[in-house]
Amino acid sequence: MADPKGFLTTGREVARTRPAGERVKDWNEVYVPGSLLPIISKQAGRCMDCGIPFCHNGCPLGNLIPEWNDYAYREDWQAASERLHATNNFPEFTGRLCPAPCESACVLGINQPAVTIKNVEVTIIDKAWDSGDVTPQPPERLSGKTVAVIGSGPAGLAAAQQLTRAGHTVAVYERADRIGGLLRYGIPEFKMEKRHINRRIEQMRAEGTKFRTEVEIGRDIDAAKLRKRYDAVVIAAGATTSRDLPVPGRGLKGIHFAMEYLPVANKVQEGDLTVSPISAEGKHVVVIGGGDTGADCVGTAHRQGAASVTQLEIMPKPGEERNPGQPWPTFPMLYKVTSAHEEGGERVYSVSTTHFEGDEDGNVQWLHLVEVEFTGGKLEQKPGTERRIPAQLVTLAMGFTGTDRENGLVEQFGLELDERGNIARDGEYATNVPGVFVAGDAGRGQSLIVWAIAEGRSAARGVDRFLTGTSALPAPVRPTDRALTV
Repeated sequence: MADPKGFLTTGREVARTRPAGERVKDWNEVYVPGSLLPIISKQAGRCMDCGIPFCHNGCPLGNLIPEWNDYAYREDWQAASERLHATNNFPEFTGRLCPAPCESACVLGINQPAVTIKNVEVTIIDKAWDSGDVTPQPPERLSGKTVAVIGSGPAGLAAAQQLTRAGHTVAVYERADRIGGLLRYGIPEFKMEKRHINRRIEQMRAEGTKFRTEVEIGRDIDAAKLRKRYDAVVIAAGATTSRDLPVPGRGLKGIHFAMEYLPVANKVQEGDLTVSPISAEGKHVVVIGGGDTGADCVGTAHRQGAASVTQLEIMPKPGEERNPGQPWPTFPMLYKVTSAHEEGGERVYSVSTTHFEGDEDGNVQWLHLVEVEFTGGKLEQKPGTERRIPAQLVTLAMGFTGTDRENGLVEQFGLELDERGNIARDGEYATNVPGVFVAGDAGRGQSLIVWAIAEGRSAARGVDRFLTGTSALPAPVRPTDRALTV
């Protein structure tokens, strides 16, 4: 145990963010640089090193949280980094983007503010990079086996790195022009600067992983032919089919999926575009969907100079305390104020969009909505609550319904789907096609980045066993595992 009295003498303190009025003028990460280091050792000392560390179960990766908390408290950053990397390939991603279900499962959180696990994690990995402790780990020998990984999001990258280190020759295929998947083009720069992805890619290149961009399996390369070319294939193509809103006026100009809006904003930051072709500048913006993707749209609209930003959510406003149906140590649905919400805008709950109204040129101008409530277990409209709000740019951030079915990948491989429309797999992440495996959202459905990395690692073990008959790679989770995050 780091500090036997730490949880009694030290209060919870989190990373400071830059003033909202300052940070909306740029696209840098919202946190004050270096603000964590002076406080993080004491924060790590709040960890009680519980006899049963529920944070392990709360984390799909099974991160060894009490161990690296102890090292961080003692400022042994190299040892902390080693323990952190033992279960997580990319802690700089999760430390910035994960909603921290580990903190919801923290034993201290039963009656006190939980340990700042996420802040400790990101400090450890940032120190490791700054100190040169993160180095390539190429395999001692090659197996002679080849693996293709389809998709370069967190699941694909985790699977690729594990398999490369196991000695297999791995090629990652990405349909976009840069590696990273939604990490690259779905996550705004202010949440995670893309330099963090770039240096991991360089580490993986040095280890031997090959990358092929602007190649879409199913369109540019026939999936069946790819299977013949490689000894095994891992599908980590994500759940990229956006949920639509089929209401009157949907075809008006100015209504876009979030994954149409966010990527072009990121391309501006990459230097590919001077200005975004879908800009919120001077417009009344409405974001439909109350989740993290919706918040990303809110923060992006602020930085583009929106006249106003309104975020709509069909569900009721969550409470600020756990409800009885979500007791500790489960991951509760709580009212959350992200950095994007701190920057302004209005959040409206329990409303449903009925239709859009446009001008004579076919541009959206108004969004009509109605209040809704649960009655007899069903969502019903409340009579007399109809109204309209100005909407010159609308982004649909209502989640995803499954993997892309239009590029032919599923059909060309001959893959079976489960009852939810995801690619079916067994306990080893194997599909019905011998030698073809699936990891991440393509098999699980829309989920968290931490689940994607965990599944990528687990699928890598399944592939390694398929190719060699055994595997020394760790297997954090199986597809049927539910942990304490749902």
